[in-house]
Amino acid sequence: MIVLDTNALMMPVECDVRLFDELDRLLPDADCVAPEAVREELAKLADGAGAEATAAAVGQDLLDRVSVHDTDADYADDAVLELATRDEATHAVTNDKPLKRRLLDAGVPVISLRGRNKLGITQP
Repeated sequence: MIVLDTNALMMPVECDVRLFDELDRLLPDADCVAPEAVREELAKLADGAGAEATAAAVGQDLLDRVSVHDTDADYADDAVLELATRDEATHAVTNDKPLKRRLLDAGVPVISLRGRNKLGITQP
């Protein structure tokens, strides 16, 4: 199971990354999940204007391809960490450096941007 952060779902627009193709290349047939807090964060960002709002709207559409799970945490980063550690996730996807450090410290491998539009795995 791969846990997706908000910025992971915005990567297709912001970084020209084919998110699910890249995840399938790295971890074929893995299921993707996101916490409810990520859905809520994407909705808030999509209500804005500009490139960030467009990326968030695309991220909302991509949520149709993942399972959304409830967590005790309301803040998206905390919810990603909770879901990644609570449900035995194999990996998490984020480009957020503080969240990446927290995930690695908790023993969760992190998938993030490597190069221009490819993803790579960092092991704890």
